[in-house]
Formats: sequence, structure tokens, C-alpha cells
Amino acid sequence: MRNFTPARRHVVAVLVALTAFLVARSWLQVSLRDGGLDKLHAADLSYLTFWPALLLLLLPVLRESGDGLRRLFDPSVLSVRLVLSAVAIGMLIRLAWWSQLIAGISLGLYSNDDVDAIVGPQFAFHCPRWSVVALGVLVMAVLVPVTEELICRGFIQSALYRYGPRVAIVGSAAVFTIFHRPDSWDFAFAAGVVFGAQFWITKTLWASLLTHSTINVLVQLDWRCLRGQWNPASSDLPLATPGIISAALFVVCSTTIFTILWKMHRGDNSPR
Repeated sequence: MRNFTPARRHVVAVLVALTAFLVARSWLQVSLRDGGLDKLHAADLSYLTFWPALLLLLLPVLRESGDGLRRLFDPSVLSVRLVLSAVAIGMLIRLAWWSQLIAGISLGLYSNDDVDAIVGPQFAFHCPRWSVVALGVLVMAVLVPVTEELICRGFIQSALYRYGPRVAIVGSAAVFTIFHRPDSWDFAFAAGVVFGAQFWITKTLWASLLTHSTINVLVQLDWRCLRGQWNPASSDLPLATPGIISAALFVVCSTTIFTILWKMHRGDNSPR
């Protein structure tokens, strides 16, 4: 039996509030960029500014659903195995993303037609001041995962269980994907399916939340600290060795993620 079955009117209210929040946040982000802030800093400040407004909009729903939501965040279900599995899945998902990117470049699936682009590969790791990185981690690795897991898994997936776990997991992943940039929809949907499977297996939001946060921390380090460019000349493609190795690594990462989820399911790690 599910710990939490939200009312349909609550799900609708959550989706309306989230849509209004994202529209307002986008407007503020554009305004901040026009005012001279860089793209990532503007994104962080816009989210941080409007996050209290989102909570205010959802306050009536959160009050009525308080008991069910508290069960989804029950700290007593946390275990070393759950935490380590969730963090490991997050790291594997990010490694799988890098693997498919390198494989795609090596095999000519991703390319830059600009003749002036640096052939590379050229990479450097240099972070901005710690306050900028800390703000990005707070927003993207704490506030964003809490909000998205609460809404997509806590409300939407829980409401869809009446149609079966497959519909619930895919449906919540689809909604999760829509609220991301179109160029990241494939990655967002795959991650959303994994988050949904974790929630279904454990019946707690802690597993998907920890995995989501792990991915976002690694993404933040990539975005803010990693500088690189690799654009092999078309005459050099395909690059068989890096392409095959990275493709094999992608398969290994994907298989390992599935294995961890399967063992969690077979081990019945859901709270009693």
C-alpha cells in the first residue's frame, strides 16, 4: 500500500503553481542577465528569489497533505545501504552522460561545423569564487531536487499509481522532462525513470532525492569549474578507440544502475 495518495485537486494545484513559478522565474532570470549578471548566477538568484513564493502558493496543499508528505520524508527509513546506493546511482548516471557524449563525438554523431572551433581536446578545471559555487550548489543540489522530487514523485507519481507502477513512473518522468530545457529532454527523461523506480521500490523520497542531488552537484562542478572543447576534424572521424571504449562504459554504467535497482527490489528495501 502506498504511503501517500494525493487528491486530484492537489495535483492540479501543484502543477499550476509550478508553471506560474517557472514563468516568473524565467522573466526574472532574463531581467538579471540583461542587467549584466552571467547566465548561471542569474539562474541561481532567480530561483532563490521566487522559491519562497512557490512555497507560499503551495502552502494550503502542503498543510492538507502534511501527514502523507512526512511519511515520504521519514528519516527512520534511511540506512547506509540506501544512502550509498542512491549516491552511487547518481554518480553512474553522470558518468553515463559523459560516456555517451564522448562516444557521440568520437563517432561523429555530435559535431561543430564551425571551422574556427578549437580541435582540441582542451580541458581545464578552474572554479569561480567559493560563494558563487556555494550558491549554485544550494540552489541546484538542495532546493531544486527537493522541489522536483516532492512534486514529480511525491504528488504526481503517487497520484498515478491507481493506473499501475509503469504508468506512474513514466508519467512522472514525462512531467519532470517537460520542465527542463528541450536539449536535455532525453537525459531528463532517463533520469526521471530512474528516480521513479527508486521511489516505487523504497516508498520514500530519500533515495530519489539523494540521487538527484548527487547528479546536480556533479553538473554544477562541470558547468562552473570545467572548461573544455573538443571538435575533431571530420576527416579524422570516426575515432574508433575512444568511441568503442566510451560506448562500452555507457553500457556498463547503465547495466550497473539496473542491477542496483533490481537488487534493491529483490531485497525488499521498502519500509514496513
